[in-house]
Amino acid sequence: MTAWATHQISNQFDELSDYNLFDGDVVLQEILQRYGSRNQAHLSEFGHAVGTAEAYQHADLANKHTPILHAFDARGRRQDFIEFHPSWHKWMALNRKYAVHAHPFSIFTQQAGWVDWAAKFYLSGQVECGNLCPNSMTLGSIPLIQKEPELWHKIGDKLLSTEYDERDLPIAQKKSIWMGMGMTEKQGGSDVRANETVAVPVDEAGRGKAYLLTGHKWFFSAPMCDAHLVVAKTEQDGLACFFVPRWLEDGTKNNIHIQRLKDKVGNRSNSSSEVEFKEAQGIMIGEAGRGIPTIIEMANYTRLTCSVGSSAMLRQALVQCVAYTRQRKAFGKKLAEQPLMQAVLADLALETEAAVQLSFHLAHCYENEDALSLAWKRIMTPAAKFWVCKRAVEMTGEMMEVFGGNGYVDHGIMARIFKEAPVNTIWEGSGNVMCLDVLRAIQRDRESIEVLFKSLAEVATQEPVLQQELQALFHMFSALSADELQFNARSLVSRLVILAQAILLKQYAPEFVSRAFINTRYAAFHGQVVGMIDSKVVDVERILDRVLAA
Repeated sequence: MTAWATHQISNQFDELSDYNLFDGDVVLQEILQRYGSRNQAHLSEFGHAVGTAEAYQHADLANKHTPILHAFDARGRRQDFIEFHPSWHKWMALNRKYAVHAHPFSIFTQQAGWVDWAAKFYLSGQVECGNLCPNSMTLGSIPLIQKEPELWHKIGDKLLSTEYDERDLPIAQKKSIWMGMGMTEKQGGSDVRANETVAVPVDEAGRGKAYLLTGHKWFFSAPMCDAHLVVAKTEQDGLACFFVPRWLEDGTKNNIHIQRLKDKVGNRSNSSSEVEFKEAQGIMIGEAGRGIPTIIEMANYTRLTCSVGSSAMLRQALVQCVAYTRQRKAFGKKLAEQPLMQAVLADLALETEAAVQLSFHLAHCYENEDALSLAWKRIMTPAAKFWVCKRAVEMTGEMMEVFGGNGYVDHGIMARIFKEAPVNTIWEGSGNVMCLDVLRAIQRDRESIEVLFKSLAEVATQEPVLQQELQALFHMFSALSADELQFNARSLVSRLVILAQAILLKQYAPEFVSRAFINTRYAAFHGQVVGMIDSKVVDVERILDRVLAA
């Protein structure tokens, strides 16, 4: 009898997993050394934990088996419980153990607290992005709640705890808690001033006092969190920010009714919802009438997480591309040895390192209160969030294409990263909102742009093309009318970020990296399509070895 062999598998290679994400990342190690990190051994341990084959499998399962809303029990009693796959809890517990949600505020954190936090967020976000949402919001809420002594006394230790507690119980009965956020309403979207949710004082009005909230939130992230910071309007004081727990102290559920979970393009492991408040109890935090500035303080932290998270997606997709093309053959030789593929990979590598350098330098600025760090935080946080997150959408599409049809199926990490990437461009403010925020920062504090540009000039003077670009941008920010600035905002902010990236690379990266970035980013036609670079100005072999040693 003939033995048929019609389906012999060859020249097929799985995505890379079961490797230490930290130990193989030369760029990250250089950054941590530069900013004085003393936790590289700890980060190597975390890089091993998130890089195991088991961790990759849990990430895959958590995104395949999405959250399930149980609004009622079998007898019709309201319960608003969300069921998660065990793999979600595995990832939440892992991040909690390593304080991804709170590292900069830990009593054990010393030098480079924000940079070390960024490293953890970056390593985790390369494999499973959905759980970074509650980690991000909890991180951003901590400095706000620390300003409310009575509330912090009650829940501070539970926010900082590294012990994961998945139980759905009142805060007082839990070992650790998560914080979420509720701003967006149907009629307003990013225009929070259009919010219609109403807060009425139970007795006295003002900071630290109890209110009853009634209204609807169109995006409520993430509803399984133990409490949320919510923006609502008051009759006398305008918009204010409120701490709204899911459980009340008497052991009953707060009147927060989950209407449905969002069926999202990506970010599938994480639950996002629509909710209705029916006289839900909340406590005003921050000053009355200062709801937007209060919640924006939280958003400044979560916007930083968007930039770091998108850098993580770029890094993981790039590593997968390099590993794959070094094995896959086409037209007689390995893909990584073919000049056209080399052009694509080198361009992607430059884009990724620029994003990483910018995101980590920005995180470093969160550790300081000097004028330059404040200028970076105020201007470059929304600018980086705009550019890095936008580029992640385009770049991950290119990276998925490297795998051909295998990249376009939902059986590997490439498609998941591609679908995940757009969330960071939208969450915490769309691209237009970020550009407007950059302009607003400059217009409200003219000195900040002058401080920033003066610092950039110290390096730009070493490169004629960078000096010319700096002068052109400063002139445009100074001379254009308000309407002209807004019309050109995307162009101006993009150019500002690329200039900042070029300068950071010039300062801190090897010369063959900075030279390649500057020569390609300021060349004609660059950016229209990935891979349109001049081979004469790019040391492909050294750039790709810097991504992943052969």
